Amino acid sequence: MAAYVEAPLCAGAKRELAKRDGKAGEVRVRVVCLAPTEAGKRVDLPTIGANARRATEDSASVAYLEEPVRPSFSRPIVESASVAVVRDRSGEAAMDRLLKAVRDSGAAGSLRESVREALG
Repeated sequence: MAAYVEAPLCAGAKRELAKRDGKAGEVRVRVVCLAPTEAGKRVDLPTIGANARRATEDSASVAYLEEPVRPSFSRPIVESASVAVVRDRSGEAAMDRLLKAVRDSGAAGSLRESVREALG
């Protein structure tokens, strides 16, 4: 399973995952750090789109972790592929929420759909 993580949250998400030996229950989790989406003080929309598409093209992707600092330009792209969006200022907190959702999702059906439902 893969979690795609915006650059500012990536180090914290990796730390939180390391505390749990890279797993959520029995599920091995991989963090994919995305390219930075700001150029100076400007938002880089092409990079945001490329990052979101990258997450949707990975069949192992179940979540996209992003900061809640601006309107989510990635959310419509990511959610169209049933990938959950987790918005938090802390990479640790976002990863904690994701790992709990994965652990509690059960084995029935699609993990991607179960996680998205659990995270609402």
